Amino acid sequence: MDTSREADGAGASVSDVALARRAALRDPEAFTVLVDRHGPALYRYVRRMVLDPEVAADCVQDTLVAAWTGIPDFRGESTPRTWLFGIATRQAYRHRTRAARQPDPLPEDLVETVARPPDQGAVDAALVAALDIALLDLPPLQRSCWLLREVEGLHYAEIAEILGTSHDVVRGLLHRARAHLAAAMEGWR
Repeated sequence: MDTSREADGAGASVSDVALARRAALRDPEAFTVLVDRHGPALYRYVRRMVLDPEVAADCVQDTLVAAWTGIPDFRGESTPRTWLFGIATRQAYRHRTRAARQPDPLPEDLVETVARPPDQGAVDAALVAALDIALLDLPPLQRSCWLLREVEGLHYAEIAEILGTSHDVVRGLLHRARAHLAAAMEGWR
């Protein structure tokens, strides 16, 4: 995994690990570069976990606050990206736990997308909406595994570390998630 991506400003090719070390010493610029590198992926992931864009933004904000607070304790046993995704996962689960008694309302944009007449753009949007709905049916761990692997492209070992489980458990969760999604999306084949 490439951890020396370009960043704006002076530390153009500084690795994530070096940035995390600097951030642990309370360098806000280093932390900002980490946020710029990984913030969009964190939002994409959490957005698909909780569906509501405002809740997703709050979860990511809570993730970044927790990361800034906890980065002095970051021991480097994982990559900073994996560590951030772990925090984001816990934030999304906390939201899901708080909201567990209430069914997830479908966001208006999903309802409107499914109801539009079928032109290609609408069909594509309806497919994504159907996938989002199918993802809602997955248990949180399966959904996390699927999103981290299929959307964010993380390796099984990274997913296992984020979720605090084993490689084999991740394989099983992904298998069940893929089987469920394949069945749920059968009409789209």
